Amino acid sequence: MEILATPTPLPSAAGERPADRQPDIETKLRCLESFLAANDAGAHAQRIETHMSWVLVGNTQVLKLKKPVVYPPVDYSSLGARECNARRELRLNRRLAPDVYLGLLALQWHGGRLSAVGEAFVQPGRQTADWAVVMRRLPQERMLDELIRRRELRPGDIDALSATLAAFYRGAVRAAVDEGEYVARLRHDIALSARMLERAAFALPHVPEACQATDEALTQYEGLLRARVADGRLVEGHGDLRAEHVCLVEPPAVFDALEFDARLGEVDPFDELCFLGLECDVVGDASIGPRLCTRIATVLGDAPAPALLRLYTAKNALMRARLSVAHLMGPDPRRPEKWLPQASGYLKRVLMVLSGS
Repeated sequence: MEILATPTPLPSAAGERPADRQPDIETKLRCLESFLAANDAGAHAQRIETHMSWVLVGNTQVLKLKKPVVYPPVDYSSLGARECNARRELRLNRRLAPDVYLGLLALQWHGGRLSAVGEAFVQPGRQTADWAVVMRRLPQERMLDELIRRRELRPGDIDALSATLAAFYRGAVRAAVDEGEYVARLRHDIALSARMLERAAFALPHVPEACQATDEALTQYEGLLRARVADGRLVEGHGDLRAEHVCLVEPPAVFDALEFDARLGEVDPFDELCFLGLECDVVGDASIGPRLCTRIATVLGDAPAPALLRLYTAKNALMRARLSVAHLMGPDPRRPEKWLPQASGYLKRVLMVLSGS
């Protein structure tokens, strides 16, 4: 699908020269909406706001624009940082969804107007205000989480996903991580979760028990973790392998890879598979994670110990609890009623997994 079409311009404010200002987010979004209206069968875009992005959903295309935000260690306040992120997002996601990630749009000033143009049509002499990622729209009804909720998974769906992920991990770049560094990262992640979840304002139950149990399991199975690194099992993976990031089309598309921190993408494939299994379990199907692990272990010739899989699952549940309450730490959280119950549910899963129940 070609994304390079005649741009639809938007005027700048009366009397202003483009170089005098940076367009506000509303101006950028209207520019991208005009692009979709002109290039996507007259689409009236749906706006979706996330923690760090705006996503515009058209009829056949989806545009993603990063917000100029700073969430240490992430800093998207500069145009250069947002462009670098957009290019990295494109590169990483083309590994598992090559026909979904179509290219980049530049938002450029010309004659006092802001236009969205495909990267091949960028004019070097014109000021670029921002960059957006262009994606092919995937069918929502074929997303893994939706299929689980509706109980409509087909017999071959998980087989196809297993084949896609196994091929990805088999060919993935090996991560250059030191054994001690890997263990330290996991231990730091647990400590970070503990500090955030233990805040008195959240009044969450089971926090000390869940954090202590995970830390003790890490200590108990540290040798298994070090062996994974020593055996070269860590790869440059997806980094955020959740059910809503899997579309069971043919072939399956796995999208929205974690792009903002390369270290977080250096993972044990079975860590990611345990994460996906956890998220599928939360949605309503506890069988998917074990099925994926078993089938991919056979293809890779690699069968981690069950104790290590339990540790990975518990560690991921603790992390998801932390990310749940993180939504409440901004000045105007969306859906504030959702996050504490969700965090509490993940904490219970930590204890269930590590107790073997």
